Amino acid sequence: MKKVVLITGTNSGFGYLTAKGAAERGHTVYASMRNTESKNKVRADELNAIENIQVIDFDVTDSSSVEKGVSQILEKEGRLDVLVNNAGYYGGGITESYSEHDVEAMFNVNLLGTWRTIKNALPTMRNQGDGLIINISSGLGRFSAPFMTVYNSTKFAVEGLSEGLHYELRPLVVDVAIIQPGAFPTEIFSKTANGSDAEVVEGYGDLANVPDQVGQGMMQMFEQVKPNPQMVPDAIFKLIDTPKGERPLRTVVDALTGEFVEQANENVKKDFDNFLTAFGMGAMLN
Repeated sequence: MKKVVLITGTNSGFGYLTAKGAAERGHTVYASMRNTESKNKVRADELNAIENIQVIDFDVTDSSSVEKGVSQILEKEGRLDVLVNNAGYYGGGITESYSEHDVEAMFNVNLLGTWRTIKNALPTMRNQGDGLIINISSGLGRFSAPFMTVYNSTKFAVEGLSEGLHYELRPLVVDVAIIQPGAFPTEIFSKTANGSDAEVVEGYGDLANVPDQVGQGMMQMFEQVKPNPQMVPDAIFKLIDTPKGERPLRTVVDALTGEFVEQANENVKKDFDNFLTAFGMGAMLN
């Protein structure tokens, strides 16, 4: 069955590839991004020219913008079947160098942006008795690596939001699923937002060079392993095609370190099941 699909952050990376692929599969795709008449105009025009895609301009950091965008879809289609929360950005470096504003800005996009779209899409999905919300997290939402701490924290928060909603919404026939991508050679690394306090970085001496060394090592791994970013959209399409109620909570898509993330997920799942049961919510596991 063809779906009405909203994807955020389609100006680049996984979002762009997912929008194109979903349209090719015959779904009606609403590809959201900011600045469709300015810095993202070329990409917006490109996607708009593809059959089954309509680009909509909304900013996940602006509640009224998100509400307007979702309302625009519902006015035209009368339903919304799939929401893919992809919008987000990466940041690394010395954690102490992040100002309060830096931290707030990243959480505003990566976590609150996800919540704003869910908040606006969920009433329709509940009333339909059918819906799928896919949140793009990260393997760094399971392990918090040094020098990526603020970004990791946003993804840990997305994991917590998604895990709770997965069980809470299951009785309403709305599925919530997480994609945990590893590192892929996409535009995300060219848009890195590091901490703004350069004076703090200077105080770390040679340790301040480690983040750049990590980045160089990652680029070398890309050359050796050559992970294909298309793996992430393909995992999204598999979730869309999976019958409702049978979709897994977490899907790891990581050619480099995926086995470690998979093992961590399995270990935590056992304890989580015991936790829900202990608090009288064991029936929600079925």
